[in-house]
Amino acid sequence: MRTLSKLLLASALALPVSSHAALTVFACEPEWAALSAEIAPEATIYTATTALQDPHHIQARPGLISKMRKADIAVCSGAELEIGWLPVLQMKSANPNVQSGDKGLFFAADQIETIDKLEKVDPTMGDVHPQGNPHLHLDPYRMVKVAQALAERMAKLDPQHKDEYLANAKKLSEEWETHIKRWEKEAAPLKGKTLITYHSDFDYLLKWLGVNVAADLEPKPGLPPSTRHLASLLELSEKTHIDAIVYASYQDRKGADWLSQKAGVPAIELPMTVGGSEQSSNLISLYDDLIQKLLKATSAP
Repeated sequence: MRTLSKLLLASALALPVSSHAALTVFACEPEWAALSAEIAPEATIYTATTALQDPHHIQARPGLISKMRKADIAVCSGAELEIGWLPVLQMKSANPNVQSGDKGLFFAADQIETIDKLEKVDPTMGDVHPQGNPHLHLDPYRMVKVAQALAERMAKLDPQHKDEYLANAKKLSEEWETHIKRWEKEAAPLKGKTLITYHSDFDYLLKWLGVNVAADLEPKPGLPPSTRHLASLLELSEKTHIDAIVYASYQDRKGADWLSQKAGVPAIELPMTVGGSEQSSNLISLYDDLIQKLLKATSAP
């Protein structure tokens, strides 16, 4: 039943939010569909992926090409998160609106300072991102900056509704200022806790909340947990206090469950984006749910 609810919620995110649109938005991930809806509530918005899919690895199927062909703007994470499929969609859609960043191609990572940039990369490092960690939607301060930049881009593309886009971004900024204060107060007990994560998906969130990451379940980014690596993490857990093991809704939980059982540490599934849990129906509830799940998992003695 839980899985069915997730699928229904994720499917709902792929539906157009309005048929009376000033802009047609192609959102690469659910978080950008949700943000676009806040800035342009009258837009027609299509989401290319769901919270139950790994956004690194998506097939450029005909349905996505058709949606991109109609888009005025494509809103994506950037920092090469979608490098395996977005360029194919751009090429096959042949839509001039979404070919360049000075028009309708909007990368959130280009609007802020990313963390964990790499000066040099090589194939032995795994699936890394030289331009920095692309999962920036889990930092509320960065999200406010992205919202303002997105409103300005939409205003440029659709000047008739400029005042509406800018006013909605201003409203979002004011509301998020209040929510950020509440989140930081609620999450204060998390500061100094130590986690093992599956991947670097939650690094922005954990860095913001002062939570330590001891290691990843992945031996290298993009590689599944190996027996040898899990054994090394078990050894680590015997030397270092680990409060919880976390993984995203779309990730295989077997490695986390194995380590949880062996190390006696709780393993929890977290929503990576909007629709990743029954409680995360929008960006605000996504942050609410993440903090409450982390508090519950790390409160065990």
